Amino acid sequence: MGQRLQRFEALVAAFEALPTIGKKGAQRLAFHLLINDPMAALRLAHAIEEALAEVGRCRMCGGLSEDELCPICSDPNRDPSLLCLVQEPQEILLIEESGEYDGYYFLLERPVPEVVQPLRQRIKELGVQEIIFALTPSIANEGIMLHLEEQLRDLGVRMSQIAHGVPTGVALERLDRLTIAKAIRRRQEREEG
Repeated sequence: MGQRLQRFEALVAAFEALPTIGKKGAQRLAFHLLINDPMAALRLAHAIEEALAEVGRCRMCGGLSEDELCPICSDPNRDPSLLCLVQEPQEILLIEESGEYDGYYFLLERPVPEVVQPLRQRIKELGVQEIIFALTPSIANEGIMLHLEEQLRDLGVRMSQIAHGVPTGVALERLDRLTIAKAIRRRQEREEG
């Protein structure tokens, strides 16, 4: 390709490097921003620059924050008896959007042995009574939960796990055996309508 399009190809490659964006989607984004809406491109560049400069990790939970503590960890109205364990910062946002949880969070990004001591400290600081595992169902995550249960057993904290089951609109044939098994085990009695 000629010298004139190297920057365009670099932009396409940058978009393509993002999760869930393929070559065609990256090209569409690049064309849109450069040809159809250059002001949107400038706003995007500015927003990325500001986010890189101002957004970091919360000192307490590991989630995203613009200060030392995120808005969740600095909110005294949260329920300190509940601590939800997640693996990705975006999972905190997803759970918050549900509006069904008002406790605190702890991010399990590091290898499990390295996380036990900080987790024990957080449990003691807050006076946690229940740990909620909000981990994606997998054999590896089942092992993580068993290990943490064993390591934290002496604290006398109740341990629970978010319900996993069959998503609405998904055929059983598209589900893995672990999801189907948990859905059967955790079946609920139908409410009379």
